[in-house]
Amino acid sequence: MDQWLTSLRTQTPQEGFELAIKLSRMGVKYTQPSDEARAAMRPEYAEDPAIVTAASHVVAVNFQTVAAANDWWR
Repeated sequence: MDQWLTSLRTQTPQEGFELAIKLSRMGVKYTQPSDEARAAMRPEYAEDPAIVTAASHVVAVNFQTVAAANDWWR
């Protein structure tokens, strides 16, 4: 894959949150590289509240990582 992550530093918390989402999505893409397989699974998890909650948790953890990299917890 192409290099897409050059830094965890962002200008704003909004950009940081968007980066956290990107990190989460790329984690799925690296874990399951087949576009077809991801598309086939999507209907199964799209309606499952537990899976949506779990996905939100992954984004939150990634946002904590970005926030720490940007020293937002000072």
